[in-house]
Amino acid sequence: MVNHKIITNDLNLWYGDCHALKNVNISISENAVTAIMGPSGCGKSTFLRVFNRLNELIDGTRITGEVILDGQDIYKDMKDVFSLRKKVGMVFQKVNPFPKTIFENVTYGLKIHGWKNKTKIEERVYDSLIDVGLWGEVKDCLNKNAFSLSGGQQQRLCIARAIAIEPEVVLFDEPCSALDPISTAKIEQLMEELKHKYTIIIVTHNLQQAARVSDYTAFMLLGELIEFNKTNQIFTAPKDKRTENYLTGKFG
Repeated sequence: MVNHKIITNDLNLWYGDCHALKNVNISISENAVTAIMGPSGCGKSTFLRVFNRLNELIDGTRITGEVILDGQDIYKDMKDVFSLRKKVGMVFQKVNPFPKTIFENVTYGLKIHGWKNKTKIEERVYDSLIDVGLWGEVKDCLNKNAFSLSGGQQQRLCIARAIAIEPEVVLFDEPCSALDPISTAKIEQLMEELKHKYTIIIVTHNLQQAARVSDYTAFMLLGELIEFNKTNQIFTAPKDKRTENYLTGKFG
């Protein structure tokens, strides 16, 4: 039986007069990777930011409909955005470690959320770096600046920072777009492992990546959800001609 972690009902979003998301209805499965794909400007990243309410930072944003996380509407029932973002972590397209040590990067969220026990903090740093496959590479240089790491290592550090506070959902906004193929492969393998602990939603321009890493795929176009299904079904037998045209390179 599939458990749905997030459900949207008739979700609409406007930036001023721009209708960016139009009546989006989707049920996102728990402990699975869901990919959101589509051409530039189709609303992918806007849709992703709905889940941790980052769009609210943009003036003139208006949202209608429901976004249900664990049975709660995150726009009506969850007044505390701080608590929401503890449950929903995010990894961005631009690799963005803080100008701090490797250790301080991972502990940043823990300290914001009131962690004070030194032993527990150190254990969480160890667990997070183990989870992202980085511990063996950095265990002897935790006090080095995070910028001393390679781009791929920095992105894995950002993932460790996101999961350190033990969220339930992790959002990835094109996390591999600036990485080399070897680093990309490591991040993709990491998502496969992390889905056993977290619900993962990834926005990607890379069709091959969506096919490789995701269990479910959503195709968006001009703010609409055109098609959503198991990834194998989307890529081998799409039901909508627009999905087929996108997958075969006729536009996008």
